[in-house]
Amino acid sequence: MPLISVRTSLTDVKNSKEILKALSEELAKSTGKPEQYVMTLMQNDLPMTFGGNNDPCCYLEIKSIGSLKPNEMAEVFSKIISDMMKIPINRIYISFEDVEPSRWGFNGKTFG
Repeated sequence: MPLISVRTSLTDVKNSKEILKALSEELAKSTGKPEQYVMTLMQNDLPMTFGGNNDPCCYLEIKSIGSLKPNEMAEVFSKIISDMMKIPINRIYISFEDVEPSRWGFNGKTFG
């Protein structure tokens, strides 16, 4: 049920599979949930601005049913993106959302 969505202005992300795998492993570790339930996705080449300019930037959405620790997770996920995508850490926004079990579906039903 944990999900991390990456949206970036970078036009070509050659190592996208490696990035998504690193994010998946870290999200499972950070939430304490089995990686078999973690989903990662990436959209690149999006028209984006940050601070009024078009320099490379990134927006992350992290969703889960509980187990979110935004203060701890923000640093870890920003570092992964910065290191692997070469986007400055001060050009990354992260949104965290704790989803109610009744509002998250999987395998034809909700979790609550």
